[in-house]
Amino acid sequence: MPEPVSFQAPKGTFDVLPPDSAAYQRLIAIFAGLVGRAGYGLVLSPMFEDLGVFQRVGESTDVVRKEMYDFTDKAGRHLALRPEGTASVVRAFVEHRPPAPFKAWYAAPSFRYEAPQAGRYRQHHQLGIEALGTEDPALDVEVVGLLHAFFVAVGLKRVELHLNSLGDEVCRPPYRALLEAYLAGRADELCDEHRTHYAVNPLRVLDCKRTACIAATEGAPFQVDHLCDPCAGHFARVRHGLGTLGVEAIVDRRLVRGLDYYTRTTFEFAATALDSAQNAVGGGGRYGGLAEALGGPPTPGIGFGCGIERVLLACRAEHLDVVGPGPIDVFVVDTTGGDAALALTHELRAASIGADRAWDDRSFKAQFKAADRSGARLAVIVGSDEVARGVVAVKDLRAQAEQAEVARGEIVSHVKERLG
Repeated sequence: MPEPVSFQAPKGTFDVLPPDSAAYQRLIAIFAGLVGRAGYGLVLSPMFEDLGVFQRVGESTDVVRKEMYDFTDKAGRHLALRPEGTASVVRAFVEHRPPAPFKAWYAAPSFRYEAPQAGRYRQHHQLGIEALGTEDPALDVEVVGLLHAFFVAVGLKRVELHLNSLGDEVCRPPYRALLEAYLAGRADELCDEHRTHYAVNPLRVLDCKRTACIAATEGAPFQVDHLCDPCAGHFARVRHGLGTLGVEAIVDRRLVRGLDYYTRTTFEFAATALDSAQNAVGGGGRYGGLAEALGGPPTPGIGFGCGIERVLLACRAEHLDVVGPGPIDVFVVDTTGGDAALALTHELRAASIGADRAWDDRSFKAQFKAADRSGARLAVIVGSDEVARGVVAVKDLRAQAEQAEVARGEIVSHVKERLG
């Protein structure tokens, strides 16, 4: 027999167990309700796709060049684990051609091979929406506003919106040439990474957080100052719309995000309670050309991604309890052998009341300890005396109150009344 091996989760990944997983459930539920009320439907896409799907997000980006988990399957197909959500949703849109505007949301794991650190993991969980089929700037306002509303619903207060415009196929090429010429004259002042590779994607230099690049680009031209008239008008309408919603935005001329497909509106929410190097809790922007690159007709779109782990870090930094009450409302304590607990928990659950019980004929004292650990509000107690008289006892585990005796047939209505 082989020696037993102790396995652990791979580097950069982690297990989420109860009760911590309840925070993930609650965030997903808040998000699903919020975007569902705005007409966004759930999309479930494969965890892996043909490598080419993700290469379309930009060959010059770190996501494609260095961070993708790609592999060849047994049939020789070159595949990749999903590094971000947009490309998969757009691929599904192109393949199935639903009516536009197409409004979708997702909650899914994403995978990137990068150095693990606080809030950045090789597998992380992302919430997001995509809206395809219209260039209306009012849709940009809706999308940004929904992410803002999500943070408000979660309870975060120290979150600020950074907003920029990256122009389009008309005004971006001349601006890129202008920026590249500026960087060429200061290449020796840039950080080691960008000193020799700035021409591959000059916009990424503006987003570099290293001191050398920040200093070298202080006087650089910025896209938002070189927009064509249609792009400038689009950006003005987005800013006006956000103002109408009462959403404050900081125009951040350095904001470019990490993927090549963004055009016009680009945005990011930063949690100021976190360290500035890891404070982005969600962001996205408008894109064009991605549907065409994936074999579809020209289709404008806009969306965002929001990392659950990063949001939870921000919640902890603001001392927010996002778990809320547990799923168990009632714990059945049964000293008659278990049949009463079996029937009671089944009846309570059928009435949409969270109920649990102990196992293995544990003692009365041990069952009460388990009841307390469960987080239940009420204990329903059944002994041979209660069975003989057709009653159960109900005790509040979280407040000083007298134990009540309730007719067995009225337990569901009594519990519902007690729980409010």
